[in-house]
Amino acid sequence: MKHILKTILIFGIIILIQQFGNAQINQNQQFLKKVGVLDSLYSEVLNESRKIYIQLPDSYNPEKKQKYPVAFILDGEIFLPTLSDVHHYYSGGFMPEMVLVGISNENDRLRDLTTSIITTQYGMPFNEKTGEADNFRKFIVTELIPFIENKYPVTNYRTLIGHSYGGLFTISSLINQPSLFANYLAIDPSLDWDDQKLLKEAQEIIATQNYKNKALFMSLNGQLHMQNSQITTDNVMQDTTDFTLFARSNIAFSNLVKQNAKIGLNFEWKFYPNDIHGTIPFPSIMDGLISLFEWYQWENTNKFNSPDTPKEELLSIIKHREKKVKDHFGYAEPPYPEEILNMSGYMNMDMKQLEKAKMYFELAMEYYPESANAYDSMADYYERNNDSENAIKYVTKAFKMTGDNYYKERMEAIKKK
Repeated sequence: MKHILKTILIFGIIILIQQFGNAQINQNQQFLKKVGVLDSLYSEVLNESRKIYIQLPDSYNPEKKQKYPVAFILDGEIFLPTLSDVHHYYSGGFMPEMVLVGISNENDRLRDLTTSIITTQYGMPFNEKTGEADNFRKFIVTELIPFIENKYPVTNYRTLIGHSYGGLFTISSLINQPSLFANYLAIDPSLDWDDQKLLKEAQEIIATQNYKNKALFMSLNGQLHMQNSQITTDNVMQDTTDFTLFARSNIAFSNLVKQNAKIGLNFEWKFYPNDIHGTIPFPSIMDGLISLFEWYQWENTNKFNSPDTPKEELLSIIKHREKKVKDHFGYAEPPYPEEILNMSGYMNMDMKQLEKAKMYFELAMEYYPESANAYDSMADYYERNNDSENAIKYVTKAFKMTGDNYYKERMEAIKKK
């Protein structure tokens, strides 16, 4: 490796490394932060062009040909910056790095996100276009997802996020086409729409579905009644006025899911007493993603930091995580970033725990076979142990992979020793 790293507590600082490692500032840029690259596609289904906003992970390098899970967020022109911030701070140890796709709903939002046609609302005429959620979902299935998969480095592990009518659409997708996404994040969903029509449909459908390996996080804001602060989650279901229909619909759906635990849906519902409909997206996106990806969070980090942990136990933890990640994603993924394995190897080498060091370097080569740096680190291990023959062997592999003169010069330097 070009620069030998000092001994550090790997798992205590890696989040900071991931957050700030790529945060070099362009001195000429006018704004501090820009989120999402604008793209678009023409939809035959919608008969219009649709804007989308794409945010690639900080670690993205086209030369590595790495693919990432993908998160789609409705009303992307509004909420993609929030999703990007949460992802930036929590990706790595709490959730995977993902490609973020913001779907614009600035035009015909009610048409696309509502699940049935209405002509009146709360006794008043309602003349806007509504009820084409099925058609909008057809656009996502037949046009948007193929477009994203053909153009951007994504896998088929998908998350859908929506607020208000977007939350209604998210719940509708979960009920009517659950295989489309792995995770559903419904923020303050408008399940009161059309006299709770979707809620009533769910009562007939949800018990017949298999939601194994699917997850839903749903939230409710604290304004349960627009005019009566005495209404709480303890008594709101006894109220029969239109003022509580929104909250009652949300809670009723939550109760429905809980009553049907056998369907296998990983479900969390959260009430935000201090938030209103307009403020609840921020905490919901943060808490929701952490909840949906709870299985992904690194465990046993204290074991990695402790010099007393046997090598066999460490390997067992790593292999367990490898299997868990594959079971959830449906495809094989390295259980830890290459940097973690590499730095752990050097840490243990500095502590004279050579067998552990060798294990980490071998795992880095196993999980990242196209990384010249992984082979170069293995060469460091052998050079540190005065095994010039194997050191040259692994530096040679790195050189053949890259043609980098650094590795050629290093081979010559080792031979002279």
